[in-house]
Amino acid sequence: MVAALPTPGSSDGPAQGAPACCDADLERARLAAAAVVDPEVPVLTLDDLGILRGLERREGRIVVKLTPTYTGCPATLAIELAVQAALLEAGFADAKVERVLSPPWSTDDITEEGRRKLRDFGIAPPVRGARARSLFAEETVACPKCGSTSTSRISEFGSTACKALWRCEACAEPFDYFKCL
Repeated sequence: MVAALPTPGSSDGPAQGAPACCDADLERARLAAAAVVDPEVPVLTLDDLGILRGLERREGRIVVKLTPTYTGCPATLAIELAVQAALLEAGFADAKVERVLSPPWSTDDITEEGRRKLRDFGIAPPVRGARARSLFAEETVACPKCGSTSTSRISEFGSTACKALWRCEACAEPFDYFKCL
């Protein structure tokens, strides 16, 4: 049985012919996994990041599917262990976390709520359309503090591999920019 990830706040009922207990378990497991925070950007949940790709019941066991933000991300193992701990705490001792690499994650998968949280935390969210634009295109990045687009990149590398360091020319504040992938 596969559980699609409903839109947060949706009231999608159980799948036709599926036992209600199983759907309730899958939803409870989904909520536990979705609430885990990213260890590198602790204001974002896995739901905000869009890396929670699905849940299913396989041979009586709940399997949570996660896609890393990029192959080799140092936080991937920490995220998987945190999801496993959240599932255990929610009563799913035999749940399994599975890494799914295809389709690859993109910054376009970050929810609007996640983008708002990044801005509020002082990190400029990535521009939309990362999949469609070229890797080395010039970006216009708005300052998360004052909103000015008069900004410049200081360094391609910021506090983590997925962020770059920028400066606002209007308010003179440095800030991280979540890179597009």
